Amino acid sequence: MQLYELTSSNDGGLRSIGKLEPTFDSRTRAIAQLAIAIAVVLLALWVVREFLVALTWAALIAIAIWPVYIQFARLISRRRASLSAPLLFTLLTGLVLLVPLILVAHQIAQGSGAFLRALYRLRESGIAVPVWLVQLPIAGQNLELWWRANLGNPDVLREWLRGVNIETLTSWTGALGGALLHRLFLFAITLIALFVALRDGDWLADRALTTADNLVGHRGARLVSRIADAIRATVNGTIAAAILKGAAIGIAYVAMGVPHPLLFAALTTALAMVPLGAWIALTTAALILASHSSALLAPVGLFVFGAAILLIGDNLVQPALIGGTAQLPFLLVLIGILGGVESFGLIGLFLGPVIMAALLTVWRELIGVEP
Repeated sequence: MQLYELTSSNDGGLRSIGKLEPTFDSRTRAIAQLAIAIAVVLLALWVVREFLVALTWAALIAIAIWPVYIQFARLISRRRASLSAPLLFTLLTGLVLLVPLILVAHQIAQGSGAFLRALYRLRESGIAVPVWLVQLPIAGQNLELWWRANLGNPDVLREWLRGVNIETLTSWTGALGGALLHRLFLFAITLIALFVALRDGDWLADRALTTADNLVGHRGARLVSRIADAIRATVNGTIAAAILKGAAIGIAYVAMGVPHPLLFAALTTALAMVPLGAWIALTTAALILASHSSALLAPVGLFVFGAAILLIGDNLVQPALIGGTAQLPFLLVLIGILGGVESFGLIGLFLGPVIMAALLTVWRELIGVEP
């Protein structure tokens, strides 16, 4: 913008005084651009807040299975622009995630009839006193009297079970059905996002490296690589540890004669990825075995053996599997798992060690120490 001032000379009374300089310097413009960028990112996160968990799961799965997908894509199609490889691999991944849940649901459906028959017998005749309860020293006689007066009395049991009616079951089933439909919808969003991540994986990886370099300099690529390694190590280590724990305890279920051992083995394996989840399955199996057994040695032995497997797996095997690949100290892995679950829920089981790996990588870069 050109400005002029009045003069008394013969040039018409006007003299140029130059262009108006901008009122904002480069630093102010940079701060304004950063503020706008942060506001846009926060607004976008608020818009997709209901799908953040699904998108995060998709990103974690894509990073964890990327090496396997590369080999699969080379076998399926040699064209880089082909959609068959990411589509087929996404469908296979969905089946791998759904099949265990379907098997558990099938086992539960098969046992529902026996459960209803057992519930009917309880209402009619009560629960018989276990033989091992009478044989307990000191408190055995008193426990037997309490059992006969409460659990062995059909009238008392019917009073306890009075709240289990059709209306309650109907409302509970409706709520469960609504939650299941919502989870299936989020699962579909996860698969769609996973397909996009696999299809555009190379492009996304290049943009992630470029962004990291722009933010933290030449060390950004190393930081992104370490985070990807931590994600793969966490996912693979958690799944491997859960399978090992579930298989070992499942063998004990079969050997001890637990009813529906395959169901409890599948539940133990699935819940082993959740802190304290496998303990619930193990305790339930031990209690059911105690109600069917004439001796206390079998359920107690089952619980002690299962507890030892879970303690070793949770505190030694799983942190070693994760930390060995991600080059994380044992303590950081353990804190990352427990703190991640407490902070972020189930997905924190994987995010916690990843955050610890990123923290350790940044610290090593700052002090100039190679991992």
